[in-house]
Amino acid sequence: MILFKRAFLLYAVLFLSTAYGQQINKAKLDSLFNLLSEKNRAMGSVAISHDGHIIYTKSIGCANCIDNVQASENTKYRIGSITKMFTATIIFQLIEEGKLNLDTKLDQYYPNLINASKITISNLLNHHSGLYDFTRDSLYSQWNGSPKTHDEIIAYIASGPSQFEPGSKGEYSNSNFVILGYIIEKITAKNYKDVLKERITNKIGLQNTYVGDITDTKNNESYSYTYLNGWQQESITDMSIPGAAGDILSTPTELVKFIEALFAGKLIKQNSLDQMKTLNDGYGKGMFQFPFYDKKAYGHNGGIDGFASVLSYFPEDKLAVSYCSNGLVFPMNEILIDVLNCYYNKPFTLPVFKLLSLTSEDLDKYLGVYSTDIMPIKITVSKIKNTLIAQGTGQPSFSLEATEKDTFNFDQGGIVLVFNTEKGEMKLLQSEAEIVFLKDK
Repeated sequence: MILFKRAFLLYAVLFLSTAYGQQINKAKLDSLFNLLSEKNRAMGSVAISHDGHIIYTKSIGCANCIDNVQASENTKYRIGSITKMFTATIIFQLIEEGKLNLDTKLDQYYPNLINASKITISNLLNHHSGLYDFTRDSLYSQWNGSPKTHDEIIAYIASGPSQFEPGSKGEYSNSNFVILGYIIEKITAKNYKDVLKERITNKIGLQNTYVGDITDTKNNESYSYTYLNGWQQESITDMSIPGAAGDILSTPTELVKFIEALFAGKLIKQNSLDQMKTLNDGYGKGMFQFPFYDKKAYGHNGGIDGFASVLSYFPEDKLAVSYCSNGLVFPMNEILIDVLNCYYNKPFTLPVFKLLSLTSEDLDKYLGVYSTDIMPIKITVSKIKNTLIAQGTGQPSFSLEATEKDTFNFDQGGIVLVFNTEKGEMKLLQSEAEIVFLKDK
């Protein structure tokens, strides 16, 4: 059970108004993003487009904090798994050209992978392959900063067991789209970078969307950050590793242009788009569905290093929204709720950030290792200066903020830790879960 894995999903947002928001309240949105910036709750850029026209953009924070380079509309962010939408689009283009089909078996390209004779292109597209997700490897963080060849990545995927019988259920795995990218290269005899340019970006006029490499700040490429007594630069994944599952850089304005072109039939036929949108166990083929009462949005979210992003499109309203962040404390979902409430003319109040100011010595009583009989995970609580840090077994560490007496929050993960120092207890609250950990003696 993984409690602390970073995830950035666009959850259901409820609204009642059906009026379009062409006259969007820009001042209210400016107030929201300015507040997030002033309080160091978020960095990044947002774009909202209606019927093919950008109606709002905003950039906050820095693209390169060390050199004090501020984010702008031209800042490029690593978009993580939104890349999968581009990859799926290319796969459907190849299907339309008769160069493969949804029933093509994986053993035609990688016969040595487990269950290759059973896994289809369709299984890869909608995460029904059962292939081991190599990014969950316990040693992944130790080698993901160095370049890897295709053969090395395939070997990592092959090193893990099948998670389930192909087609029997859906379970997200980055391995699926890494392999799809390799298959694209085999079929086209070109590298993914050039195929992306030829089949998508050049076709619809995207100038700032491309496969990333070593971060080039002179080309408006941003670093990503975690907030810990200030914005601290995150480690950097080598882009040879995520491949067609997560190696693209872009801007929100170009992402909304991409999804509008996709739904307008400029990249694939309607039948192909319908198949991308069709859900099986909650997974489309390179696409998710985000429900909003009687409306449905389609798109994808992404996360890599300290970057987080989301791209969604409401076909009925011709509304496209994208937000790309290179630093988050306040949950992205909450930001998107406010953006959509504003567009649909629903009232919303600006968030209030009340934090307690504690000294380093104040934190000492919380430090230690906490465990529970309910699960094998232990949580180590430490500190850096006057910031409390928590880390679950085998999970990334994360910083906590004091919100009340003996209460600390990790808003980004929806986690609240409540300490009872007299009993040596730490209560973890996350979603519907409430688990009591005891401090090891």
